[in-house]
Amino acid sequence: MTEAASGIEAVAFDVGETLVRDDRYWGDWADWIGVSRHTLAVLVGAVVARGGDAHEAIRLARPGTDIAAEYAAREAAGSGERLEEGDLYPDVRPVLTRLRRAGVRVVVAGNQSARAAESLRALDLPADAIATSGEWGVAKPERAFYERVAGLAGTEPGRVLYVGDHPANDVGPAKAAGLRVAHIRRGPWGHLWADAPEAAAADWHIGSLTELPALVGE
Repeated sequence: MTEAASGIEAVAFDVGETLVRDDRYWGDWADWIGVSRHTLAVLVGAVVARGGDAHEAIRLARPGTDIAAEYAAREAAGSGERLEEGDLYPDVRPVLTRLRRAGVRVVVAGNQSARAAESLRALDLPADAIATSGEWGVAKPERAFYERVAGLAGTEPGRVLYVGDHPANDVGPAKAAGLRVAHIRRGPWGHLWADAPEAAAADWHIGSLTELPALVGE
């Protein structure tokens, strides 16, 4: 990354494998369906490698699983989705804080449940706004999701930088909606598909959030 962006007024962040690690998320699923954490992790990797929905790994581990029904059962049992401080990547708080101090609006918007949004807000992240697809009723890669992101950012799409790891969900669709994009190489999607055409379309490629302040001219 050699050239700084110009005119960026807001940075919007994906959640899974951009701000938070998904390790415990999949570990909790493995415990719930009764397979080893290693087994489910490998199956998730295999599904991601072929470009599928990572949740298909649950059906590979336990064929016939109704994921929506199991999700509801986990919630009812008090074992539902949650995000904790230890799930955050170590660069999250320092970078978000630095961006806000530089006058950049910081928003968080990803494909997560409404419950995940509550968990994120409870973490008191240095962000101006937090929202999820579960709250909006629209999810990536739909264009409407990114229109909502621009609205949350409070500025025109071309002045919003979206940061995400998933090339198919976070790069092309965001650019089609007029946002600028930084693809981050971390997490299974970020690494396995870093050289895919979908990722190549990003305006910038980063390996850490620590590169963002310089990118936006801070």
